[in-house]
Amino acid sequence: MEIWKLGLFLVAVISFSGVRIDAKRMSQPHPTERISGSAGDVLDDNPVGRLKVFVYELPSKYNKKILQKDPRCLTHMFAAEIFMHRFLLASPVRTLNPEEADWFYTPVYSTCDLTPNGLPLPFKSPRMMRSAVQLISSNWPYWNRTEGADHFFVVPHDFGACFHYQEEKAIERGILPLLQRATLVQTFGQRNHVCLKEGAITIPPYAPPQKMQAHLIPPDTPRSIFVYFRGLFYDVGNDPEGGYYARGARAAVWENFKDNPLFDISTEHPTTYYEDMQRAVFCLCPLGWAPWSPRLVEAVIFGCIPVIIADDIVLPFADAIPWEEIGLFVVEKDVPNLDTILTSIPPEVILRKQRLLANPSVKQAMLFPTPAQPGDAFHQILNGLARKLPHNQNVFLKPGEKVLNWTAGPVGDLKPW
Repeated sequence: MEIWKLGLFLVAVISFSGVRIDAKRMSQPHPTERISGSAGDVLDDNPVGRLKVFVYELPSKYNKKILQKDPRCLTHMFAAEIFMHRFLLASPVRTLNPEEADWFYTPVYSTCDLTPNGLPLPFKSPRMMRSAVQLISSNWPYWNRTEGADHFFVVPHDFGACFHYQEEKAIERGILPLLQRATLVQTFGQRNHVCLKEGAITIPPYAPPQKMQAHLIPPDTPRSIFVYFRGLFYDVGNDPEGGYYARGARAAVWENFKDNPLFDISTEHPTTYYEDMQRAVFCLCPLGWAPWSPRLVEAVIFGCIPVIIADDIVLPFADAIPWEEIGLFVVEKDVPNLDTILTSIPPEVILRKQRLLANPSVKQAMLFPTPAQPGDAFHQILNGLARKLPHNQNVFLKPGEKVLNWTAGPVGDLKPW
């Protein structure tokens, strides 16, 4: 190890251990620092009473039976569609009278078709969606009067309603035509991308709240790790050279910093993963196949400053979470300079980001807890829906305007579900 790197590493360990302790002392007068701008207002908002949601009752083959077949769906990063369904069934915003509904929700578990390795494959999703829409439009009048403009769907896969995990093929597919007028609640967010629908509500990926809670360590534990990351750098099976996967950003992290003592990075996933994040100052959150990953949620929950490496990313609940204040954005082409960028950040800036990350409201907005809690991700979604009300009259189709093209899309999507 080069002497200058060893010295810098020791300085980082000593000084940032102190930063954590100082942050605790300094934040005592303001245990939940008020975030400037609109964030506090939104987090204090209560959508209940401002909208009513009708939940379609679909045959269990669209949801519950799929989950019974593979309970692993409950814990993967796309599980928001399952928990949103459960939340709405018991929520005060639910109405059993569709005539008074502001929004209509169709519970289709589109990411619960798992491979033996537990990876969701979305190839059946378009068929499921098409079948579900055909069902609700045949049995209720509400879809046909707007072509779904007052309906919302949770589509949490990598590229949302483009229903493919590889970007090139997702772009080629495009958003399922039947959902063009509906509101999409999706984890995928990237500006000026064909798979991000205008007006979509961007949400965080699912991370198990109870599991993370079980791994909390004392808050005054020194943050002795400067930069932390666990995950793939190359997709060996599909992209061994690393030029396509993560647009080469993860490969650049490994190639430039695998021997740098300031960077605790590896492909291994230790049992102390959650504890390690709580001991780190910075947690790398690079894009993978899509711009986001559960690391974004984990970093916020564990008070580790997220280093977001994903150009043009659209972050969840940006009007409720001050991403520019709590995180750090590094453009993909600057990855080789990460060590210089991170070591040049003044301690007072790090202290402020850590104080803001300690705000319970910020953490709560990233989670889908059971039972639901005020200000959580469920309520942020409802806030997003409420802000779209009342529906303008132009969302309703005039007589003779109804155009439902059941034959649009790839031939495989037309197979019956």
